[in-house]
Amino acid sequence: MGDANPLIFSVEGATALVTLNRPEKRNALNDSLVRALKEALRDADAREEVRAVLITGAGDDFCSGADLSALQKISEGSAADNLEDARELAELFSLVRRVSVPVVAAVRGRALAGGAGLATACDVVLAAASARFGYPEVKIGFVPAMVMAILRRNVSEKRAFELVTRGAEISAEEAERVGLVNHVYADERFESEVESYVAGFERVSRSAVVLTKRLLYQMDGMTFDAAIQSGAEVNTIARMTEDCRRGVARFLDKAGRSGG
Repeated sequence: MGDANPLIFSVEGATALVTLNRPEKRNALNDSLVRALKEALRDADAREEVRAVLITGAGDDFCSGADLSALQKISEGSAADNLEDARELAELFSLVRRVSVPVVAAVRGRALAGGAGLATACDVVLAAASARFGYPEVKIGFVPAMVMAILRRNVSEKRAFELVTRGAEISAEEAERVGLVNHVYADERFESEVESYVAGFERVSRSAVVLTKRLLYQMDGMTFDAAIQSGAEVNTIARMTEDCRRGVARFLDKAGRSGG
């Protein structure tokens, strides 16, 4: 049943909900799920009312990586087939950063291999206390290659090296300690905490968050001077937005009334 509809997409208020829906396969990635994820992200990105995208997994696990049929395809495919397959996944990871609003991963259970890659690719990672993360690719002679570009920017070089060369699973607490996870919440409070966290994006300016996300990722690889210059340009754009004009007017009005 899950494979007939590998992903569930809905919009609730200002949040686009993206649920990986292959619980019987621990939400393992295959071609149809990767394609559906990209479609859902593009759909969410096109909606003006959406302030955040929340990615979750149905059942006990977030995502256990590639499924057996995908691994079979890898082992039997030609170089051209495998390059095409790798590019599809690479495009998914890149797309998360191109979505204009924050993309949040809510991780219950296991996030392994490509599943850990998907979580890491998100702007924010929230984890249940019992969640587990890992990049076990090296155990089968594989390389967590594309996610390394993101992992390397999230954690220290020493931590990244250890995570990708030992293939060990780590706890949510450890993942938070090394910088892979933003927040860990008790299992019994996880859903309400995630809901509350994501709702926080409704209390800030959408246009400011969109500009901030774009600038933060554009700064990767820039020199200090180029980053400062880029910041000055975005600062100018932000000043001209409707949100900024209204926000400044509210602030000045409040200051005037309080005598500040």
